[in-house]
Amino acid sequence: MSRFVRASKFRHVFADPPKREITYQELRISKSAWDSNMVSANPYFFAVNWNAGGGGAFMVNSHENVGKIGTTAPLFAGHTGTVLDTQFNPFNDFIVASGSEDCTAKVWQVPEGGPTENVTEPLLTLSGHGRKVGQLQFHPVAANVLATSSTDLTIRLWDIEKAEEKIQLAGHTNNINDFSWNRNGSSFCSVGKDKKLKLWDPRSSTDAVADTASHAGIKGSRCVFLGDREQIFTTGYSKMASREYALWDTRNLEKPMTKKSVDNSSGILMPFYDADTSMIFLAGKGDGNIRYYELVDEDPFVCYISEYKSSDSQKGMCSVGKRSVSVNKCEIVRLLKLTNTTLEPLSFRVPRKAEIFAEDIFPDTAGGVPALTADEWFGGSDADPILVSLRDGFVATEASFNVTAEAAATATGPVNPADMSEDEIREAHRNQEATITKLKQKVAALETKVRQLEAELKDAAGSSS
Repeated sequence: MSRFVRASKFRHVFADPPKREITYQELRISKSAWDSNMVSANPYFFAVNWNAGGGGAFMVNSHENVGKIGTTAPLFAGHTGTVLDTQFNPFNDFIVASGSEDCTAKVWQVPEGGPTENVTEPLLTLSGHGRKVGQLQFHPVAANVLATSSTDLTIRLWDIEKAEEKIQLAGHTNNINDFSWNRNGSSFCSVGKDKKLKLWDPRSSTDAVADTASHAGIKGSRCVFLGDREQIFTTGYSKMASREYALWDTRNLEKPMTKKSVDNSSGILMPFYDADTSMIFLAGKGDGNIRYYELVDEDPFVCYISEYKSSDSQKGMCSVGKRSVSVNKCEIVRLLKLTNTTLEPLSFRVPRKAEIFAEDIFPDTAGGVPALTADEWFGGSDADPILVSLRDGFVATEASFNVTAEAAATATGPVNPADMSEDEIREAHRNQEATITKLKQKVAALETKVRQLEAELKDAAGSSS
């Protein structure tokens, strides 16, 4: 056996068990058997599917409000059926969407600082699915584009600003387990209980452009598009019911680039991919451990690094996103681990002194600014994500949201458009947006420095207690 050790900046990545004082306790987590991550998050908030009587609900809490949540937590309670999934808008930190057994998806405004009382009126309701809505995914590049999947075996794409269904896709013959956008949102992949992996180009065809047999087991599966790698990572089960993962080249789905058995545990493997480090984290439901790997360009393609171990089994998990990591601690990924009654933040770090900004492990990353409007994307335009530097921390996004197209139209353009040509109006609007973005970045950089200092003070206080 070769004793060669593969060179990697991430070979020694680790996570420490979180201290109790930075966890969230006494959560009433939904008891639904539906297979979802149960929790979602952005830099400000996290949302948890809630166990509530009298209809469906979910709870949104600020990351800063640590400690006991309890039974009196304010809820978003407008669904008439159990909430199955939630997702935050990547371009507006104060907008969250939910899918439910009541066959609808709803879009909600989160008050700044988090809710202080129950929220029962959504901004809008997306109706059209014939059965329960099980998964939600916002578009990674275009503003106000939401994809939903349902047990009616369709995936639907919506313009949420107009509350309009724009595209309906069908092709799976059994429940859709998961779907995932590619880096620029021009296509996405899906996996289902029909044991199929499908690739979609939704604006060119309502049928899948490619598909293949994925995992032979009868249990559920998951998929994630790997950034701009033109690869898809899937998890599922073999015929013998062992858990496994596979890596696929989107240009040829006939057979996987690699497929490997993980173990014989029963809980589905939830994959979380970090495009900036090419690392993938596998968290099995019912497990206490989290395995993590690095993707490389040569065989074996998926290289095991290590695992985080814990005696507390997880019911769900999510990534908080890159705009939340602490660069001064060389934190590359932060996950939220949901147990039976608690939520624990897990910080995965590179063990090095952070005397200067570590550009080699923190490349420019997708920020909170959309590159396209919904109309532009549905009209056929594509664009890469707008990247931002983490040197000064994350950039906060706006708290406002206009539902109607009329309101959006009123807010754009110069004061006196009659004096300007159409091209001049467009140019003036672009210049205004650029100026506003720069000012927001300057303010957010100062806010981030304050947050980092507050975090260091909290850590110092915890260490001394």
